[in-house]
Amino acid sequence: MRSKLRSLREQMAGAWNPKMTTRTPEPAFEILEPKELLCPIVFSSPHSGRFYPEPFLSAARLSPFELRRSEDAFVDLLLKPAAESGVPLIHARYPRAYLDVNREPYELDPRLIDGPIPGFANTRSMRVAAGLGAIPRIVADGHDIYRSRLPVTEAFERIEALHKPFHAALRRLLNRARARFGVALLVDWHSMPSGDASGGRATPDFVLGDRFATSCTPQIVDAVEALLRRKGFSVSRNKPYAGGYITESYGHPAQGTHALQIEACRALYMDERTLTPSAKFKGVSRHFVDIANLLREILPGAERITRVAAE
Repeated sequence: MRSKLRSLREQMAGAWNPKMTTRTPEPAFEILEPKELLCPIVFSSPHSGRFYPEPFLSAARLSPFELRRSEDAFVDLLLKPAAESGVPLIHARYPRAYLDVNREPYELDPRLIDGPIPGFANTRSMRVAAGLGAIPRIVADGHDIYRSRLPVTEAFERIEALHKPFHAALRRLLNRARARFGVALLVDWHSMPSGDASGGRATPDFVLGDRFATSCTPQIVDAVEALLRRKGFSVSRNKPYAGGYITESYGHPAQGTHALQIEACRALYMDERTLTPSAKFKGVSRHFVDIANLLREILPGAERITRVAAE
């Protein structure tokens, strides 16, 4: 068991180590496709990217380790067995500290961007006010990322190269599912730090976000919650995470597309102090496969689900 865990940790380390980055541009995203498309489900992992371009690391005032604290570390790898079992998975390759695809494309922070920002940009959102726009100004623990302000041309280059291609690909996956099955379900996967820094209360094991029952028909969310509770996990709905830009943008049940955000507590599968996987990693990954299997079982009645959502 120890040798298997050590091998797993070595694989993980090799997957993210910033020293392994090169100046060769990486693709904006990767899609893992099943051998045969058998269900209308699409998984996404927008915050598990771990390719850190050298110019970004040079411009940052933080160490690579500090930057990584904003990652939903290893979520794409947790989901890989589920993707292999029959659910397409799209995951971002670049970290959210560099470009956050779970934001509006032009959600830009005037305190970070150097140069005139076009009037169509959203510079006043709550996320921008918090320093967490499409190009984040801070990492999750509140520390500034950059040594100096970022040229507006650089911001637009990142949006064109990373944000727009990711969402174009995600739309294609959902449109394909809806065309073939009459309905599509997007499950947007994230991870969250353990503990509530503001109140000192323990984080639930999972948070299910459906934008307060507007992005996904309740029977889907009910089924996922029931499964997790049967497994002994604590589950919260929409608190503290109701779903971000992706859930809000794609979740339109009356139009046949449902979107559910799932946040998993990082303490379930990793050591948050060292950012390394724990002995529970594979077990949590199997739970994700179980969720995928459950959703495949309840979604054959796609036309009925769509009709209920529209009523």
